[in-house]
Amino acid sequence: MARKLNRSMLDGPLFANIILYTIPIILTSLLQLLFNAADLVVVGRFCGSISVAAVGATSSITNLLVNFFIGLSVGTGVTVAQSIGAENHDGVHRAVHTALPTALVCGILLTVVGVIFCETFLKLMGTPENVLKLSSVYMKIYFGGITFAMIYNFSASILRAAGDTKSPLIFLSIAGVINVVLNVVFVTFFDMNVAGVALATTISQAISAILVVITLMRRDDSCRFIPKKLRFYKAELSKIVRIGLPAGIQSSLFSISNVLIQSSINSFGDVFMSGSAAAANIEGFVYVIMNAFHQTALNFIGQNLGAKQFGRIKKILAVCLVSVFVAGIIAGFSAYFFGEKLLSIYITDSYDAIRYGMIRLAYLCLPYCICGIMDVSTGALRGMGSSVPPMVISILGVCGIRIGWIYTIFSIPRFHTPQCLFLSYTFSWTITFIIQLIAFCIVYKHKAQQHL
Repeated sequence: MARKLNRSMLDGPLFANIILYTIPIILTSLLQLLFNAADLVVVGRFCGSISVAAVGATSSITNLLVNFFIGLSVGTGVTVAQSIGAENHDGVHRAVHTALPTALVCGILLTVVGVIFCETFLKLMGTPENVLKLSSVYMKIYFGGITFAMIYNFSASILRAAGDTKSPLIFLSIAGVINVVLNVVFVTFFDMNVAGVALATTISQAISAILVVITLMRRDDSCRFIPKKLRFYKAELSKIVRIGLPAGIQSSLFSISNVLIQSSINSFGDVFMSGSAAAANIEGFVYVIMNAFHQTALNFIGQNLGAKQFGRIKKILAVCLVSVFVAGIIAGFSAYFFGEKLLSIYITDSYDAIRYGMIRLAYLCLPYCICGIMDVSTGALRGMGSSVPPMVISILGVCGIRIGWIYTIFSIPRFHTPQCLFLSYTFSWTITFIIQLIAFCIVYKHKAQQHL
């Protein structure tokens, strides 16, 4: 059963295998986004734009906390992929049984921090008083069930490293439908507002986590999960942390720059916040398409590095870069072209909010193909087992530029505009991609020489 779902990364036509591997990741990620999209749509339809702003105001700080630990799931994926490529079945077994308790610990830590400090974080971001209470309620419930999200992400990374991208898609499809139904029930029948959509998301994540763990338990290869063998294996934990921790730090620092940008967005008022929150959700659908190719590059290159197939690694990177660039143009322009209609799904009581949302879509979605090639180059470096260089490059190239932009150019009164604020994204993506590509060439050459 497991082998039928797995797609070969070590042989066969690259373009076809990469596309067929990536499509389920894209669909799975889109369904994950539907969790939050359903939240925004339901509260926008039944509770108004203030509730939309309340949910949207939580996204930056939620990503800041969650993405740090999600980085460890990246380390899990690379560790499993390289062991599979090297046919190190014991290494795969140890990595799987180290990943699950790691996910559990990460979830518990996130719950403690998120529930206790959510209101403090929101106040530090300058969240308006009329939004603060609802945002705090949403975050407390969301973080109360965050362990399920951790278990799902770590387990899904194992399946993807083994070539199975279809199972996570199936599970998110089931959970996504349940999430939408529960959203409507909790908000319309029980009048729970943002608390209802947060509870629906938590229940849905629990279902997807249970399904993915059951799948691992039913596998017939070295990725099979056996609960009684759970433990922290030192070598595998060390590798997961060595690769995953820099990825987590990078993601968190990305989120810090986004927190600062969200604080800047807050300065334009709650109507602009509402439009930006809805546009950011639409933008997220474009981003996950880009990020799917990041995951593909990471796992394909990880397995081929384990198998010492260096010629194939260069071809993988080239195919992923071209594919993500084309996908980015199609997705980004589509999001902008249909922008007003899409925004009107989220916002029904403010044309100004829709107009503000279109500004964000113009400056972020149209050039999103650049973000895509930047993400693929980052995934390629991590797949090569090199996680610190992309972290450093991204911190300086993305976070550094955006933070510097906010405190220099954006702080000048005549440039204190949404357009100027959002322009920092494209500039930072371009610089970071160029440096990441140079770093990949250096790492690739070093690894290939070691093999000779």
